[in-house]
Amino acid sequence: MDLLGSIMSAMDKPPTLSEKERQIIKKRKEEIEKRQNEEREKMERFKSRVEIKLITYFSDPKNVMLKFEPMDHLYRSIVHELAETHGFLSYAFGTDGIDRYIRIYRKGNAPCEDELAARRRGDPWNEEIRRQLKEKRKLEEQEQKESEGTKRKKKFVPNSNYKDKYAHLIGQDAALEAARKTETNKTYGFGKKLKLLTI
Repeated sequence: MDLLGSIMSAMDKPPTLSEKERQIIKKRKEEIEKRQNEEREKMERFKSRVEIKLITYFSDPKNVMLKFEPMDHLYRSIVHELAETHGFLSYAFGTDGIDRYIRIYRKGNAPCEDELAARRRGDPWNEEIRRQLKEKRKLEEQEQKESEGTKRKKKFVPNSNYKDKYAHLIGQDAALEAARKTETNKTYGFGKKLKLLTI
């Protein structure tokens, strides 16, 4: 007998389950499977109801938006998935766990960014608010164009002359004298003609 065999034979065998314990475990497994099957069937029924609702509601071309009641994350994910498979846009609004709901739109009548922002903030939205925002934007654009036009027409005029500002440091006539003195300096090689050496 080798070392491993002697160790294995010296060890106690794992305890075996009694018949009663096996039945309890079996019942628990059956209950869990039953709950899972019920939940799966419930989700399938919900999915089919939502799909029928989407198809019947959007079969009328006048209907462009459908609002669902607040629901849990799992149900919202099913609605988003169905909307995507049928070619619609879906957006969720509200606070998660409290009043989060879904709105589904036709792709041809997608909501504007203002509507999405207002709904995310929880503000009301209707055609009157849309019209007011459009008018406000037009006024802002006109004001911006007018202000750009006046900015371009004005020439920049400095508040002071830089010569006057630094006159106490360099003097009044220093710049003129410095300009006269800047001539080519021949001692440093400026102004000489170079001869090329040919070999």
